[in-house]
Amino acid sequence: MRSLIVVNQPERWPFSIPGVEVVAARTYLTDPAFLSGRHTRVYNLCRSYRYQSVGYYVSLLAEARGHRPLPSVATIQDLKSTVVARILSGEVDELIQKSLAPLKTDRFVLSIYFARNTAKAYDRLCQQLYNQFQAPLMRATFVRHDAHWEMQDISSISASDVPESHRPFVAEVAKSFFAGRRPTHKPKTPPRYTMGILYDPAEAHSPSNDKAIAKFIRAAENFDIEAEVISRDDYSRLAEFDALFIRQTTAVNHFTFRFASRAQAEGLVVVDDPQSILRCTNKVYLAELLDRHDILAPRTIIVHKDNVDEVPAALGFPIILKQPDSAFSLGVKKVKTREEYDAVTAELFEDTDLLIAQEFLVTDFDWRIGVLDRKAIYAAKYFMARKHWQIISNQADGGADYGKVEAVPVELVPQQVIRTAVKAASLIGDGLYGVDVKQSGRSAYVIEVNDNPSIDAGYEDTLLKDALYERIIEHFVRKLDRRKERRPEE
Repeated sequence: MRSLIVVNQPERWPFSIPGVEVVAARTYLTDPAFLSGRHTRVYNLCRSYRYQSVGYYVSLLAEARGHRPLPSVATIQDLKSTVVARILSGEVDELIQKSLAPLKTDRFVLSIYFARNTAKAYDRLCQQLYNQFQAPLMRATFVRHDAHWEMQDISSISASDVPESHRPFVAEVAKSFFAGRRPTHKPKTPPRYTMGILYDPAEAHSPSNDKAIAKFIRAAENFDIEAEVISRDDYSRLAEFDALFIRQTTAVNHFTFRFASRAQAEGLVVVDDPQSILRCTNKVYLAELLDRHDILAPRTIIVHKDNVDEVPAALGFPIILKQPDSAFSLGVKKVKTREEYDAVTAELFEDTDLLIAQEFLVTDFDWRIGVLDRKAIYAAKYFMARKHWQIISNQADGGADYGKVEAVPVELVPQQVIRTAVKAASLIGDGLYGVDVKQSGRSAYVIEVNDNPSIDAGYEDTLLKDALYERIIEHFVRKLDRRKERRPEE
């Protein structure tokens, strides 16, 4: 990716960074040579981002040209808002407390230079704040009230605001910053597209295992896509990619949702997209959606404190109780008596105002139908864990027992199951979903639609093998190609 540093007066730019062009702001705004060019990253280091100033227009027009400005106009607005700054700082509050705990003073100013600080002890905090605000040079002010640190302010600074004593350090970290974003060797031809795969091999219930991730990367290569695994610390790098594939368990109040939202705002093709995460991770939403569209599901009641006493008579025991954002069988309880029901609802109501109660349907297995772009692409039987009523039996020590997984050709799955699964997934979007269906006689009941379905090597792929990974990557290619057709100048 081409890198431009845009400043007010290049002759006063104090650093020499190999491989990076330094351009005057007015030149960038007016010279036709900068009107186009995909894969251009613009590092806006103008003195001011005041509304309608030259610095403001550099980021604004960079976005209009299809370049990727840093900071973006949205970030510029965030940096102006102390309210936003305080809200976002809450996401890294634990790190703030830990990093600043040793300080004796009640006020602290942190300089953030390309996500780094002159004191290594603050590097992790700098990285997290950079991930949130993504401006190359920043200054954050923290104050301590009643033994608790709060971020009072954060603002972008220009190169001229960097103290003379810090400039050798800034020059060094800037070189590392840019060098780390260029390949160590120049490829013969650039890839057709680039993809970041968000994945943590240490995650307890990861939706893909290491072998599956390796297969996704090989499949991407077959389509001339350069794919690499990224982690939660790579939030600031999202704009370097054309696509983001999330292979970590998603949640709304979670970094995966921030990744999806930021990637979508940057124009990337995203799976899972933020709308799918919002819709799939909340069982209350799914219950209302399935009911409104007459999709068969186990008898379901949305439980609140006003109707909690009426549910047992309406459903009968046993009852399945779910907290709205439950995943991997966590937050899902089966109650057999009124005493159990009262205890579990009281416990769950401590964290949420609404619960899901469902009738219990007994089956030996659940169908899992993988749906991509509104078509079924794979199917599997998920059998119940040994001596348990769910496909996952979570243990008190944090471990888990899983039931057997048996891949089945899509054409051999009862058509009612396929039709029901595709209809349910299509209400969410055109991404990748895993629809859990219970079959009882000729009826197919949707249990839930998952936005981040498990695709593990040796399980879901036992029939399709590499073709499963290629079908998913091909979905990205089709979307990327369509986007490119809409922007032919690229």
